[in-house]
Amino acid sequence: MDAPEHGFLGLPEECRDPDASRVHVLPVPWEATVSYGQGTRDGPQAIITASQQVELYDPARDGEPALSYGVHTLPSLLPTYESPEAMTERIAEATADIVRRGKLPLLLGGEHTISLGGVRGALRVLGGPVDVVQIDAHADMRESYQGTPYSHACVMRRIFEADAGRLLQVGIRSYSMEEAHFSQAHRERIRIWTASDIRSRGSDRWIAEVAEAVAGRRIWLTIDVDGLDPSVIPATGTPEPGGLAWYEALALTEAVVRSGKAVGMDCVELAPRPGLHMSEFAAARLLHATLNAVFAGKA
Repeated sequence: MDAPEHGFLGLPEECRDPDASRVHVLPVPWEATVSYGQGTRDGPQAIITASQQVELYDPARDGEPALSYGVHTLPSLLPTYESPEAMTERIAEATADIVRRGKLPLLLGGEHTISLGGVRGALRVLGGPVDVVQIDAHADMRESYQGTPYSHACVMRRIFEADAGRLLQVGIRSYSMEEAHFSQAHRERIRIWTASDIRSRGSDRWIAEVAEAVAGRRIWLTIDVDGLDPSVIPATGTPEPGGLAWYEALALTEAVVRSGKAVGMDCVELAPRPGLHMSEFAAARLLHATLNAVFAGKA
């Protein structure tokens, strides 16, 4: 499957050159272990299409930064349904190729399992540690779910085992006793800002805490769209009430990538609904703003 003609953000041809562009977008329309709503396989295409309607002007920087850093959109990574393990390896290889070229990989899913392949690919090239900042409604820390350890509900457990670094989970508001006990047993590597924690403190405080935790460290940012409140992004397979508001999510991602050094990103679990374009547009805008922050002040 080819990427849309003008790719993510619909940039002019000279700003989409694979050699000059500093961001390489990899669409991964893979959906195999979803456990509730379906449709994440259509997420990458929907985000890319919506992104072409996003205004490039960034008022905070009084310019159009994307024209400077450039974004090349790769063809979609064709799924293999041989096994989740095989697909994870395919994603890892593709991500490693992007990192070897000195580019920032942005993976668009698809189900959350794709994040494991992305992080593994980055680690193969860069080595550890790479901290993983996770925006999500769910902990995704189960040992196994519905018969597979490669379920979307297990992705952070597998990333933990990959020795990526620390896991910083933000917006969590639905998790099992197994996940709670595992996180408590590994507090040296897992730090959680639950949705209830966030609501008990002002955004200036908790966002500053997350940013401080990754200061100067390499990070992979994974955005499960159900981490945002359904009033912002309703089109996801496992929506949970009480998520991050739009400006909270925006402030968080920008603070994190400005404080740490982003080596990769992904956005997952968007399940587009016909006629309900607000979800993919919000995801595209959030990613655009985050990329602008990654490259702010970098020639």
